Amino acid sequence: SEVSFEEENQKHPAVGHWKPLMPSQGNKEELETGCQDAGGVGESQSTEQLNVSRLRSSSVEIREKGSEFLKDELHKAQKELKLKDKECERLSKVREQLEQELEELTASLFEEAHKMVREANTKQAVAEKQLREARGKIDMLQAEVTALKTLVITSTPSSPNRELHPQLQSPSKGGFRKGHGRNKSTSSAMVSAASQNVASEPVSRECREVDSILFAEFQAWKESPTLDKSCSFLDRIYQEDIGPCLDFTKQELSERVRVAVEQNTLTIEPVASQALPVGKVAAEECGGPKKCALSGLPRTCKHRIMLGDSGNYYYISPSCRARITAVCNFFTYIRYIQQGLVRQDVELMYWEVTRLRREMSLAKLGFYPSEM
Repeated sequence: SEVSFEEENQKHPAVGHWKPLMPSQGNKEELETGCQDAGGVGESQSTEQLNVSRLRSSSVEIREKGSEFLKDELHKAQKELKLKDKECERLSKVREQLEQELEELTASLFEEAHKMVREANTKQAVAEKQLREARGKIDMLQAEVTALKTLVITSTPSSPNRELHPQLQSPSKGGFRKGHGRNKSTSSAMVSAASQNVASEPVSRECREVDSILFAEFQAWKESPTLDKSCSFLDRIYQEDIGPCLDFTKQELSERVRVAVEQNTLTIEPVASQALPVGKVAAEECGGPKKCALSGLPRTCKHRIMLGDSGNYYYISPSCRARITAVCNFFTYIRYIQQGLVRQDVELMYWEVTRLRREMSLAKLGFYPSEM
């Protein structure tokens, strides 16, 4: 019956107001302790949650800052990489340019070395040729100096030594010899020809009178002899004698002849004694055995001239040859005076210069010996 009662109570619980029972002292302490334990657990859980949220927020901030820092570092690295790429490209271009310049410099150095070798060989050949020519000229000039010293010591233009020069015994053979003893314009035959003319046309000293102005100019030149045409002595002779005497129809060739005579590089050769060369210039400029290259007129040309070592020969008429020879004789004599080879009185040298000027004047007017 009790069991059934309990089952009925469970099925149909009693409804009504229940009064709370006052807990005992022990129960009250237990309740407070339970509440405290429940509150401590809640506070600890909230603290842990707060710490977790703080950790999460700090980790988020760290991640954000770390990502920003990494982005900045990446950006800087990219910039540095670009700069390094540009620097590498610039250095590669500089290297290529240097390599190209080095190749060009090497090629130019080799070319310059070959050029210097060629020039050295050419200069050596020219120097050897000039040395041979100079030795020949030295031997020839030594012979001329010896003959001239003997002639000056034993003979003067006013009183030539006929025993030393037997060719002076025949006045009819005076003038220039047929053919030159040497081909250069400084022919030693000038002195003998001058003596022949003096012998064939004797002039007494009483009939001559020294021009004071001309003599003063010659004395001033004799103090310091030079071939510079700016001095008053040679300037007068150039204007009055040399210039008109070498003034031919062919002006350009005339100027070249004058320069060759001044530089002592003119060669005169008889045509009959030499084979006809192959000239480097046009035939009409060189003339021919029947045409004079200086005057351009049809004349029988027995001689030809060469200017320096050009290898070009120009045929000249007897009149042109006489004019050129007269100027060459004048330059030869004043060169002897300049070199100190003429040891005569100043007045005698002056009269010899005057005689040579007269020869240039006569040749300029067309007078020349028949043997030419």
